[in-house]
Amino acid sequence: MNIRKTVLIVLAGVCAFACIDDKENKTPVETKKKVEIQKEPTDPKDTELYEPVPPIVNPTGQGGVPSDAIVLFNGKNFDNWIHTKDESPVKWILNDDGSMTVKDKSGDIQTKQKFGSIQLHIEWQSSTEKRASGQNRSNSGVFLQERYEVQVLDNNDNDTYVNGQVGSIYKQSIPLAKASVPTGEWNTYDIIYHAPEFNPEGEKTKSATITVLHNGILIQDHYEIKGTTPYIGWPKNNPHGKGALRLQDHGDNSGVSYRNIWVRELD
Repeated sequence: MNIRKTVLIVLAGVCAFACIDDKENKTPVETKKKVEIQKEPTDPKDTELYEPVPPIVNPTGQGGVPSDAIVLFNGKNFDNWIHTKDESPVKWILNDDGSMTVKDKSGDIQTKQKFGSIQLHIEWQSSTEKRASGQNRSNSGVFLQERYEVQVLDNNDNDTYVNGQVGSIYKQSIPLAKASVPTGEWNTYDIIYHAPEFNPEGEKTKSATITVLHNGILIQDHYEIKGTTPYIGWPKNNPHGKGALRLQDHGDNSGVSYRNIWVRELD
């Protein structure tokens, strides 16, 4: 057998082995050389779904509140609220017009009921008296799950740090716009909040998100909350479950009032 023939036999063997090895390493799709391509439907019924059927909600139920909402404050009493510090009866001021006003230095109040993800509607009014400036003028806050604050503040002709101005996620997210009504008139916050998630080891696996409309204007657009919203320090992410809705007494003659508070649970 001459050298040329020997070389050809060796090369043929190598090629055969390589082909077998390549075939073994290929995915089933590559081996079969078949790729299933879903055909576009030709019948309208192929893309129609009939379940699950969404529940019926009357958007203008009793008092203009959605029929599946939980009314937290209807202007008549504090039955759904307690003081945060000691769970004592609420000492804030109940007004004849169906609103409540912060009683300075009496402490924060919160709902008796605890919530996860919610849609929240809340109306607030700054004091007609411009008693102070900066962070001390009609300062309060709406805390989701007792720890994530949407700032309430009279910012009209009253500048402050922008991640602490009205509509901010306090010390975290600057609002997209300042949409306040004139001082002393009623503002509305409509909030969509999705709670964070934690694994069994206590590690956060999904951040909370929040969308805020201030008087119908989008000011927070599905913002991922970094953690708690402290006055000093970085956000913290200790694991937690459902939490109360908390309203802040800033303790400095704020004169902030609230009314028409309701939530829809999204869990």
